[in-house]
Amino acid sequence: MSEHGGNTVEVAQKMGISADSLIDFSANINPLGAPERVKAVIKNNLSRIEKYPDVEYRHLHQVLANAHQCESASVMAGNGATELIYAVVRYLKPKRALLLTPGFAEYRRALQAFSNGQVEIVDYPLREEQGFQPDMHLLETLAEVQPDCLFIATPNNPTGLMPDQLFLQALVDYCEQQAIALIVDEAFIDFLPQSESLIARINTTRHLYILRSLTKFFAIPGLRLGYMVSGDSHGIARMKSQQEPWSINAFAALAGEVLLDDHQYIADTHRWLKQQQQYLWTQLSAFDALTVWPPTVNYLFFRCNRQGFNLQQALLEHRILIRHCKNYPGLNENYYRVAVRSNAENQTLINALHKVFSHG
Repeated sequence: MSEHGGNTVEVAQKMGISADSLIDFSANINPLGAPERVKAVIKNNLSRIEKYPDVEYRHLHQVLANAHQCESASVMAGNGATELIYAVVRYLKPKRALLLTPGFAEYRRALQAFSNGQVEIVDYPLREEQGFQPDMHLLETLAEVQPDCLFIATPNNPTGLMPDQLFLQALVDYCEQQAIALIVDEAFIDFLPQSESLIARINTTRHLYILRSLTKFFAIPGLRLGYMVSGDSHGIARMKSQQEPWSINAFAALAGEVLLDDHQYIADTHRWLKQQQQYLWTQLSAFDALTVWPPTVNYLFFRCNRQGFNLQQALLEHRILIRHCKNYPGLNENYYRVAVRSNAENQTLINALHKVFSHG
């Protein structure tokens, strides 16, 4: 099975059913769907399919820069944040990298893809007894390991936990002082209206690279759009020069030009999440068979306490797909992740879990 969520086609083929018959809790996509504003602007600009996009994506880069009050030379858009993970690794060419585990698989894949086996990857385990959270001990490890780069997700995927803000500021300061490239993945931070992005630090740093995704929050995984922000304008220019031409299609670029101004959609999303996140957290926590970590974003991370019980397979019998986390380094077959979806879908999941555990 795919190492990413959302692969309903693969699962449905194995089950011999239609992908549309599955309720997908494995992909962390906003269930409100793409904003109507985006659908309308694409519909009204269908003629763009007949022309090449601007290969420099000047308007898109300026809009993103305006949103973060920085220069467009500090911004690079890409075909989802994943393309930019590979771009920054290709630019940095690290010899030694530190990865927090569990963590997003593409960091490791990118490091392995561009290193020809020459990069040393050092794992830093986030332990359950510490709440799967990094702390100041990470700075001590950085001093010992002396890596070229460090990847960290804020919030983390798959745990959904947000590191302490004072710790993050100290981490930025340390990496800047030691010239360690710090790649911060903020793919889900838009779901946290009160959290502070580290983008505010790019004016005083040259070794901080921040990844953002528009795919999850704005529900456009089929368009694929993300961007990177950094004070290393020379590095951004170099990465842009190495980027494949026209990696962003015309409609994705057009969507990116209007998404961040859709304040009503953003408010509606935060309102939905506040209600449904609390509901799902309360309901899941009521099961003795589950240990659930407090959520911060649009997905929840938990452990199934029934040893040898395949909860993903059991829920597939009810046409529900959840994310098994056994392929994340540092986790085993007992850990899972579920997205927060609509009220009706969340109730369906809870009802299915009651049936699964009552017959388990």
